[in-house]
Amino acid sequence: MTDMLVKLYDLPLSFDGVAAAAERGVILRKPIGPEKHLIIDWIKEHFSDAWGSEFDLSMGRIPATSFIATSGGQLVGFACYDATGLGLFGPTGVHPDWRGRGIGRWLLLACLTEMKLRGYAYAVIGSG
Repeated sequence: MTDMLVKLYDLPLSFDGVAAAAERGVILRKPIGPEKHLIIDWIKEHFSDAWGSEFDLSMGRIPATSFIATSGGQLVGFACYDATGLGLFGPTGVHPDWRGRGIGRWLLLACLTEMKLRGYAYAVIGSG
């Protein structure tokens, strides 16, 4: 599998996924500093230490280059960009119990839309 290059200039400028998620009880938002350690611990528990480190890097940027998804106050997913390198999307993950509901797609589109708004022409989605 090869890396994917996303033409952000072709991406519609929309945060409709945020509204669609909210209609289904899932809140997509930017994380805030005081919850950083909780999110990193959750990522390490459900995914990997490496992804926790990358999320940590995304939180060090101002504004943070990440989004989280919550439902009923519980974390259910996350997505980052500009963590491993500038212009790179990822890592991203959705808790196994919450997969198949569109959360990963909404997180991806939120990140890509924000990248477009920051002036990126392209985003790279790594293959592994």
